[in-house]
Amino acid sequence: MATSLDIAHKQAAAALPGRVNLLGLTREELGQALAEFGLPKREIRMRTGQLWNAIYNRGQTDFAEMTTLSKELRAKLGAAFTVARPEIVTEQKSVDGTRKWLLRLASDKPGMPGPEVEAVYIPEEGRGTLCISSQVGCTLTCTFCHTGTQKLVRNLTAGEIVGQLLVARDALGDWPGSGRNSDDRLVTNIVMMGMGEPLYNFDNVRDALDIVSDGEGLSLSKRRITLSTSGVVPMIERAGNEIGSMLAISLHGVTDEVRDKLVPLNKKYPIAELLEACRNYPGVSNARRITFEYVMLKGVNDSLADAKELVRLLSGIPAKINLIPFNPWPGSPYECSDWATIEKFADVVNRAGYASPVRTPRGRDIMAACGQLKSETVKARASERFKTPADAPAQTL
Repeated sequence: MATSLDIAHKQAAAALPGRVNLLGLTREELGQALAEFGLPKREIRMRTGQLWNAIYNRGQTDFAEMTTLSKELRAKLGAAFTVARPEIVTEQKSVDGTRKWLLRLASDKPGMPGPEVEAVYIPEEGRGTLCISSQVGCTLTCTFCHTGTQKLVRNLTAGEIVGQLLVARDALGDWPGSGRNSDDRLVTNIVMMGMGEPLYNFDNVRDALDIVSDGEGLSLSKRRITLSTSGVVPMIERAGNEIGSMLAISLHGVTDEVRDKLVPLNKKYPIAELLEACRNYPGVSNARRITFEYVMLKGVNDSLADAKELVRLLSGIPAKINLIPFNPWPGSPYECSDWATIEKFADVVNRAGYASPVRTPRGRDIMAACGQLKSETVKARASERFKTPADAPAQTL
């Protein structure tokens, strides 16, 4: 039985010709796919639940393994659908245990290789954090960020976003039956801090994170999911209402003059507007603080006056401040602040009552640290890669 489900806006070309990739479909869309496939209406809810459990709870990639379904149905589903993940092109492991995967996505041009993104796993004591990308490249051109030197190729689909977590769990053996206690996960936290601006790919990010937090599948609490934005002010309230994850703001400067240079988006949404949106973020409280990310750049934003102004700006916002030593990349125009300067800066922030951890650089030796991600794909103009206007990044806010 063939399916005619129209989900072109949800995913790139199917991983295999003629087969629809089910990764990233919402429960409703998965049910619709099964209905158009020809399953009786009375079976849709049950079969949707069985597939959801197999794909997201057990990590199964072959319909033949899904033994809760009949052998005949498994064969038919396998002919019509796939649950293919992004392809691992390279895997690197840092001396500190950090792992980075270069992942190739499905191509939307026959005969051409698909674009590539990077995902990073950071193991820590008692937790493991996976840094996920939302776009191939980026439009924001933040001057301290390596990804910002790569032009936007396209948005990731919901399936490609979720697929990064599935790839990591595959590589780490982080599925039931691996011999570990079901509560002893390796990937415990997700951060949308990889390549791209998540709020310029809102619908796909929202749908992907709904799947990641679904209690009958991947089951990661929204308090363990952090979405980082460079400050797309009109989308912040919507993110709180529709995604409900923890929020992180890439701030990096305490004056519009400095932030305009570091984060050019600031020219459109200056600091005062950004912080007002943070004060109004749905659900923000001392129990759900907003994280402000602040990269330490020598002679640019690291003075004691900057530290005092940062404290003043964030007054009244339940906040945590992550101080990030700058991670260099080839051709980068900045240097990392001296360690003594970082400690003095942190002391000002801590004495003001803010939790202000200095983030330990992880994975620098494999270019996996914060701000260092950049895929090796041949760049193509975004206008040539988008199939429909609906696929283009929502940058007209």
